[in-house]
Amino acid sequence: MLTIHSSQLTAHSSLPIRKLSLSLHFNFHTMATENIIYGLRPVMEAIESDKTIDKVLLQRGLQGELFKELFYQVRQHKIPFQYVPAEKLNKFTRGNHQGVVAFISAIEYQSIFDIVPKIYEEGRVPFLLILDKITDVRNIGAIARSAECAGVDAIILPLKGGAQLNEDAVKSSAGALHKIPICRHSNLVEVIDFLKGSGIEVIAVTEKASHFHYQKDLTGPICLIMGNEYEGIAWDYQRICNDAINIPMVGTIKSLNVSVATGIVLFETVKQRL
Repeated sequence: MLTIHSSQLTAHSSLPIRKLSLSLHFNFHTMATENIIYGLRPVMEAIESDKTIDKVLLQRGLQGELFKELFYQVRQHKIPFQYVPAEKLNKFTRGNHQGVVAFISAIEYQSIFDIVPKIYEEGRVPFLLILDKITDVRNIGAIARSAECAGVDAIILPLKGGAQLNEDAVKSSAGALHKIPICRHSNLVEVIDFLKGSGIEVIAVTEKASHFHYQKDLTGPICLIMGNEYEGIAWDYQRICNDAINIPMVGTIKSLNVSVATGIVLFETVKQRL
């Protein structure tokens, strides 16, 4: 915002201006477009204002004290970041991005370490879902919608590698992403160990499992893990799960869309708990 105070200001440039004072008031909202904020100071202000930021793109080779201060904040708040060429940043905005573009999350993230104790305190049986690097926002949205309908207590995502939860994801979820707690953590191995230590059985849903989902008792405290359609669940997570289950298929195509597979297992759980 530019504010001009003058005791005498005229359209004729040849006439004297007796007094002119300028005051610059910075507001990062003027540097925002929908869910994007750009510029060094606007992004820093967004971080300091506790805005939930999905990702920060940084121009390769960026230098300077202000950049160092921003980068410290990004690392301090464990915000995912990526170095990219200037051309990529230019695709997001025509403004003076100064080598920095940040994506504001459409939702507020929570911590699973806070949610699990509350579930037990309320006398409920935990029903959780981990999504390992699901990259399609429409799949995330569809899964969230099914999870909310099935009564899932929280969805847990990795800090890096998954889809950005933007307005498209919220729309695909029919608003479910605003109703169900969404957690994002940098170390899912630590999360899984915490869940197991809290009496929650962690179950991988994978075609490599030897028994089917309907053969498994899903009535106790559980956390299901779903992997992406290309790589499945990371081995680092599979190897520390309590159990693994499979969905039977009789056709020639031996894989399901991840949102469909998730829905099948979620509602098998609902059926068993009714």
